[in-house]
Amino acid sequence: MPRHAHLTPEDHARQLRKRLKILTIPVPVERIAKALGADIRLSPLDDELSGMIFVKDGTPVIGVNALHHPNRQRFTIAHEIGHLEMHRDLIAQKVHVDKAFPVLLRDGTSAAGTHAIEIAANQFAAELLVPEDALSAMIGDRVIDIDDERPIEELARRFKVSKKMMEYRVRRVTGLA
Repeated sequence: MPRHAHLTPEDHARQLRKRLKILTIPVPVERIAKALGADIRLSPLDDELSGMIFVKDGTPVIGVNALHHPNRQRFTIAHEIGHLEMHRDLIAQKVHVDKAFPVLLRDGTSAAGTHAIEIAANQFAAELLVPEDALSAMIGDRVIDIDDERPIEELARRFKVSKKMMEYRVRRVTGLA
């Protein structure tokens, strides 16, 4: 059994933030990648390619599509950090290319191992970029109406994530999922 098999992807993200003492919002994903010894390389890629990760001469290299929106790039970096933290044994063997990420709202019931790995990396990225405790603190006692885009847009700006990602996180944190 792998050494952190009992941890959820969200647990891995929380532990990483704690280990690196990351307390700020927006979460500094580039700094986290560098702290893990990874190089980030932005390059224009085909639109369906979000990013990739591979290990070259012992150094993890995160490739990010330079043509994507900065918030998308942040998600890509966080997703690849998830692979680095949870699937390092797999990425050490070959280049791991991430096409358009599977929809975040899927759960881990997929039978395909690759698909399960991508879902886990998405869950890791979601918790890394929008920590549940920080989001809960910001929402407080407010009732967020998912149909009212203003609070979602405001939160998305503060965390530097897409509106779709923030809507997903708000649904999860408030129990609307």
